Amino acid sequence: MQFQETDFESAWLICPDRVEDERGFFARTWCEREFTTRGLNSQLVQCNISQNRLAGTLRGMHWQAMPQPETKLVRCTSGTIFDVIVDVRPDSGSFGHWQGFELSAENRRALYIPAGFAHGFVTLEENSEVLYQMSDFYEPTLARGFHHQDTAVCIQWPHEIRVVSRRDRSLPSLSAAVAECEERRAA
Repeated sequence: MQFQETDFESAWLICPDRVEDERGFFARTWCEREFTTRGLNSQLVQCNISQNRLAGTLRGMHWQAMPQPETKLVRCTSGTIFDVIVDVRPDSGSFGHWQGFELSAENRRALYIPAGFAHGFVTLEENSEVLYQMSDFYEPTLARGFHHQDTAVCIQWPHEIRVVSRRDRSLPSLSAAVAECEERRAA
């Protein structure tokens, strides 16, 4: 596996090394030792799949707050997505900055998203499927998110957004979501 740096010190784009022959190919997509050697969280306790029928389907921008923040390993197993991460750590010098990556069944890349980052994606093809591996269990009371069109963040989505859940449409701005997290932690 090749670990490629991103704009964020703790996030990685992971590209599998393919060994090909007349049968097809073989590639390792996960190796605890390689993650641990790089100081990455290798504890993955939950795995989810999201299937998206239409191109232009948006899911995001989501993260899980303290005391159970999630690290995620995300890959597209069918179709193509534009996957986005945003730094939501209030004390970070890159707070509110974003970066996007094309993940597809063809390129087989994965994105390692550390705790403290929001995650979302838009599908670029019909019937795109996304596999998520998480370092902590989902806790609904700690689920957080911000609106995918927050003008302070200004994510440049490469595809028209056609389908968004009611929940995601009603998410607040990033600054309001983070302020709410801080208020809850202080209480």
